[in-house]
Amino acid sequence: MNSERLVETFVELADTLVDDFDVIDFLHMLADRCVELLDVDAAGLLLADQKGRLQLIATSNEQARLLELFQLQNDEGPCLDAFATGARVSHADLANAGQRWPRFTAAATEMGFAAVDAVPMRLRSEVIGALNLFRNQTGELDAGALRTATALVDVATIGLLQHRSINHHQVLTEQLQAALNSRVVIEQAKGLVAERLQVDMDTAFAALRGYTRGHNLKLSRVAHEVIAGTINTTELLSAATKTKPLRR
Repeated sequence: MNSERLVETFVELADTLVDDFDVIDFLHMLADRCVELLDVDAAGLLLADQKGRLQLIATSNEQARLLELFQLQNDEGPCLDAFATGARVSHADLANAGQRWPRFTAAATEMGFAAVDAVPMRLRSEVIGALNLFRNQTGELDAGALRTATALVDVATIGLLQHRSINHHQVLTEQLQAALNSRVVIEQAKGLVAERLQVDMDTAFAALRGYTRGHNLKLSRVAHEVIAGTINTTELLSAATKTKPLRR
């Protein structure tokens, strides 16, 4: 594990007290860094909405996105259990998890995932979401990687809960709901970019994020402007090549 990169990640996760703080980009960064720093192949983040129902907010790739959506649609899976119990949920061999999560297990193994760990986003008794870590090989997640994953999630959770805490929890609830609403627009923009540029969904999203960071804008704003046509999709393709590749 790259210790320097890990320290850098903790600093980024703690830096939520900025005026242009973007919840969606923040949580996508967390998912990406988990894949980069831990021995996992994909990651997905679910957050609770104002009614306490989990919603998809960030994933490291398209496979994880589809599996997380499947998990929510079928109301079963490790992330839902971790959120409900406030405790980590693991399975080292999904091929043998059919009795626990029959539909989720079938979908996960079909996509090539063999093991999973779900870590709740929890501070004391308050649980605001959960992080799924997927692996292509069976076996337990390394103890050091698990400690790191838990620490990353804890720092991110504290950062979210403390962000502008002077205005109380309602601000966070409204902000998370706005992020969930923006997620719909981002998915629409991602599909539009993929279709127009004839690229896959992961490349389309990398293009959106690359343009966002290159122009110091919020992801939701770029998505709105792409849909409205004020940003030409051809401008985004070069942005995808400028995003920092994951270090393995």
